[in-house]
Amino acid sequence: TMASVLDAVRPSWAWLRMDIYGICSLAAVFCLTYALLKVIQLRRRRQRLLKALESFPGPPMHWLYGHAQELQDQELNKIMSWTEKYPYAHPVWFGGFLGFLNIYHPEYAKAVYSRGDPKADVFYNFFIPWTGKGLIVLHGPKWFQHRRLLNPAFHNNILKSYVSLMADSTQVMLDKWEKRINPDKSWDITKDVGLLALDGMLKCTFSYHSDCQNRSVDNTFLTAIHQLTGMLQERTRTVLYHSDLIYWLTPHGRRFWNACQIVHRHTARTKIITGRKESLKDDQELEKIQKKRHLDFLDILLCAKDENGERLSDEDLRAEVDTFMFAGHDTTSTGISWILYCMAMNPEHQQRCREEIQAVLGDGETIQWNDLSDMPYCTMCIKESLRLYPSVPQVYRQLSQPVTFSDGRTLPEGSLVSLHIYALHRNPTVWKDPEVFDPLRFSPDNFSDQHSFAFLPFAAGPRNCIGQQFAMTELKVALALTLLRFELSADPAKPPNVVTELILRSTTGIHLYLKKLP
Repeated sequence: TMASVLDAVRPSWAWLRMDIYGICSLAAVFCLTYALLKVIQLRRRRQRLLKALESFPGPPMHWLYGHAQELQDQELNKIMSWTEKYPYAHPVWFGGFLGFLNIYHPEYAKAVYSRGDPKADVFYNFFIPWTGKGLIVLHGPKWFQHRRLLNPAFHNNILKSYVSLMADSTQVMLDKWEKRINPDKSWDITKDVGLLALDGMLKCTFSYHSDCQNRSVDNTFLTAIHQLTGMLQERTRTVLYHSDLIYWLTPHGRRFWNACQIVHRHTARTKIITGRKESLKDDQELEKIQKKRHLDFLDILLCAKDENGERLSDEDLRAEVDTFMFAGHDTTSTGISWILYCMAMNPEHQQRCREEIQAVLGDGETIQWNDLSDMPYCTMCIKESLRLYPSVPQVYRQLSQPVTFSDGRTLPEGSLVSLHIYALHRNPTVWKDPEVFDPLRFSPDNFSDQHSFAFLPFAAGPRNCIGQQFAMTELKVALALTLLRFELSADPAKPPNVVTELILRSTTGIHLYLKKLP
């Protein structure tokens, strides 16, 4: 009967319930043990960091939040106020267990950044779901291998061929502006400049003509990039988000993952890697590429071999492409936006740059490689803009060996150090009237007296920015062609709100008035 059957299986259900209770109990014990060990580990790290940083005075910190809450709003203003009080360096804590030394003096920068210490994993590992293990996060022999294989892609002989492509992309943007111009209305230039930089990067480094400046679909890619940088900055400041287990379970972590997929789909859709790699299977095509007068970034990446004759793996290729899809356009577009803003705010320097450009180019409407070295005043203005508005305002290192600073204070191996480039560039003990836009700081006579580590828009040392010449080339091209066609002025009713989101951005955009020149 049914009753007898139930009586027979009832003991089995009882044992099953006991097994479930036992498994849950074991899981609870495991979780509690793991949490306890983690707390012990964090406490030991806190004690070690407190000891390492004890000789460096700094602002008071909350026992749980550290300085994270103070840096949520008006971070740059807060950092600058601390810079004035502690002129060399001070500790900053994200929560009670993660502290680092924030430095912004040339002597301190030289002591750390003239060396080859690795990037700080505790921060840069957050990039991996987005960029993979490219140059941004690599260290040790693999970083050296990638850096050596990529260096030829940024040689002057390669950059020469890029100038006409950069100029073409800039003219597309300026043509759009000419149709949109309204003397009574300003507009935010950052989206247009972002598409310009993306268009130029795809043409120059991947030989891919996307027409992205005229296609709204690529705005999704730019939006995703901006979201990713903002979310990475927020994750850095939020201690609980440092745990992958916690982060990926949060809505913030899921939004980050979704934005990563948008960026990866953009790369896949353009078939940047797969299309070129397929063509290399044909020996004749490979020979043809290697004999090209001008190789692009991807040519060099795909053909490069190390001392053992090994090429980069598919995973490494994808990581470097995704890295450059971010770093190759986002930092450059930010730099272009800020130099145009500086020109708008300083009409006398704008006019002097325009006169220099007109003298170099004459009646020409475009620009050549050789013209770039004949624009010293424009170059000084670009450098002054990068001083006031460095595209990457902060970079981190983890000491692979102890360091002793010029004042005798020391940090042990394993310590975390942040070079705050924005604060270094505005440090009143380093720069006279640091808030004033003065390009003559970079005249040969004046700059020769400045400390070699006082101006670091592309960081310094062995791990400096590999693409700095690429960026400077595009900045010069964009500035020259824009000033030939337009007079720029700022909108005082819509000033920029400068924030750090890995990249130095304005949350309110950069609004300019444009006037077409005769």
